[in-house]
Amino acid sequence: MMRSKLLITAASFSTLLFLSACAGGGYYYAQVPPPPPPPRVIGVVGLAPGPGYVWIDGYWAWDGRGYRTWVPGRWVRPPRPDVIWVAPHWERHGNGHRWVEGKWRRR
Repeated sequence: MMRSKLLITAASFSTLLFLSACAGGGYYYAQVPPPPPPPRVIGVVGLAPGPGYVWIDGYWAWDGRGYRTWVPGRWVRPPRPDVIWVAPHWERHGNGHRWVEGKWRRR
């Protein structure tokens, strides 16, 4: 009886932890040992493809085991003229780090 209660509690806690890690708002919680490697230097970015475009820098994406994927930079057009791009980044959170998705923010 006691063992089954312990197993149910452990399973519930694991499920809750998994769901909180997957739940949204652009945040992903993880224990990340090292910071990401330095960004790749591509040299000259070049000219924007047209007026109003903004360059968004590339970044290393965490895949759960390491920073294995480089997401390249790109030119994009802001959704509105009164916004700026806030780059995606890891921020310290408790004993680990929290991934914050890139987003457009009002000036």
